Amino acid sequence: MKLRPTASILEHFASIPDPRLDRRKRHKLSDIFFITLCAVICGADDWASIEQFGRAKEKWFTSVLDLKHGIPSHDTFGRVFGLIDTQQFSECFSRWVADLGDLSDGEIIAIDGKCLRRSLDSASDKSAIYMVSAWATQNQLVLGQQRVDDKSNEITAIPKLLMQLDIAGAVVTLDAMGCQTAIALQIVDKGADYLLSLKGNQGTLHQDVKLFFESANTCPPVGHVSYDGGHGRIETRSVRATSAIDWLKKDHVHWPKLTSIIAVTATRECKDKTTEETRYFITSMEASNPERLGQIVRAHWGIENNLHWVLDYAFREDDQRMRSGNSDANMAVVRHIALNLVKTEKTVKLGVKNKRLNAGWDEDYLLKIVTGRPGATKPKT
Repeated sequence: MKLRPTASILEHFASIPDPRLDRRKRHKLSDIFFITLCAVICGADDWASIEQFGRAKEKWFTSVLDLKHGIPSHDTFGRVFGLIDTQQFSECFSRWVADLGDLSDGEIIAIDGKCLRRSLDSASDKSAIYMVSAWATQNQLVLGQQRVDDKSNEITAIPKLLMQLDIAGAVVTLDAMGCQTAIALQIVDKGADYLLSLKGNQGTLHQDVKLFFESANTCPPVGHVSYDGGHGRIETRSVRATSAIDWLKKDHVHWPKLTSIIAVTATRECKDKTTEETRYFITSMEASNPERLGQIVRAHWGIENNLHWVLDYAFREDDQRMRSGNSDANMAVVRHIALNLVKTEKTVKLGVKNKRLNAGWDEDYLLKIVTGRPGATKPKT
């Protein structure tokens, strides 16, 4: 993604309707959002710590925001984020990311869901929420997210997420939950390719592909082999792929642009133990470059290490207890905004966690992260 000059983060989110009654609008919504974002970037992870961060930095916030009524209380932060419409918030997020720059040609977009474990509230009979996120694996950015509706699953959230995204020219990867004909059609209609993991949730498709690769008479030769190792473990990944699947398309005509099938066999050697697992995939891409197909399969699982794990390790997402109204889902969006801003700032060569510490210590650096401009420049409100 080639970054380009863009409107400020506050300008992008200014279109969100203020959910408060006029008589209760003592603090501007943009100020509440800016203070919250800065606090989250610097390590605040609950309403009390967001208020405390604001008060510790009140002189600085007053200089950049022209605050008239000081720092809001923690109750105000919680109430406002509990009322904001999550769908509108997520759509603003996707427009902001799209404005940062164009996706690199052939970008791999991994879509996967994550449970916010501590959003479970047994006292009020509130289930833990799931957020489905789109992750640009090459550019290391969250492109968008969609809350999974109560009493539903990721299958209903993925199409809503795809509607928010410009995925033309990309390759979209999904695990078996997202291996649905309607989702594949939506991806193709938006000008992208798909690579979907197969399991037993698609009738006989998984079994047909599995039998093809298991048969000595039909199995294609290994097209690419790669190796990985570390911590006493060696993993060998062998990729087999073919586009000669007219026989399969006759029985599965409802799959749009079904072009190739793939088998990836991972052999793991750890001390004296060796294990082997083969996973199967369908794709709208040609099988002529098995190395590329293997890279795409591998890249999909990067969302676990590069997004979900970072949110848990650097942002302590699994420990968050912001549960009132929509606050849990909205704060998940705020953490995605913070992560993208921290990753986009390239002048300091540190990891996410240490960049956040540095932002807490250095107000100029914090403002540079949030605005993309030198610290002396005010954000546009």
